[in-house]
Amino acid sequence: MAHKKRAFMFGYSKSSSFVAKQLSYENLHLTLVLSSDEAYEKALADGYIDIKQIDITDDEALKELEVKEEDFLVCVLEDKHYNVFLTLSLHSLFPKTVIIALSDSLYTTQKLKMAGANRIIDLYQVSANRLHNIIHKPVTTKLVDRLLSPYEEFSFKEIDIPEGSPIDGTMVNDFNFEEYKVIMVGMIDRRLTNKFLFVTSGVENRFDSGDTIVCIGYNEDLKRFEDFVCNL
Repeated sequence: MAHKKRAFMFGYSKSSSFVAKQLSYENLHLTLVLSSDEAYEKALADGYIDIKQIDITDDEALKELEVKEEDFLVCVLEDKHYNVFLTLSLHSLFPKTVIIALSDSLYTTQKLKMAGANRIIDLYQVSANRLHNIIHKPVTTKLVDRLLSPYEEFSFKEIDIPEGSPIDGTMVNDFNFEEYKVIMVGMIDRRLTNKFLFVTSGVENRFDSGDTIVCIGYNEDLKRFEDFVCNL
């Protein structure tokens, strides 16, 4: 049986609670790592259970989290200086683990990159892009919002193909997606590239363990298809 990937989120506040909510909807085991009593009480009141309260400036305490290479580390501390410091510490302790950090300025983004963050969510850039899309592409924006919303019955699903999957070694064109009532959007065929390939790319792809596929459909059908792929 495939195990859920883990995400450790450092920090919890009104401005970052949306990140925790989104991570909770993904197929991840979310652990909140907090320092202050205030953040701990707020997270507890919001219904989160897996919460660890530690001194994030203490490297020994961070080591006790037993982070693995395949985990995700999400830095969303309100104090941007502490956020950069934490990113630097985590990168030093867990150099092969993906670190995602939240930024509120170009200056902070540059510092986070230097500190070792693999992916950075720039709040101002995200807001600006969204405002542009709402103004110039209102229909498309509404459609994408519905597809990505956890409250809709219809959405996207990202699935990692594990070893022993029944589709391992199967050519994409030979698989009948209609049987599971889902539509494949694209995949990362690691046999060919680490970049995402849309099904319209014209490349003849094959499903192999370690590949990632993205499908669209009703949540119930997507879950049934994921269970099949992961041999659950």
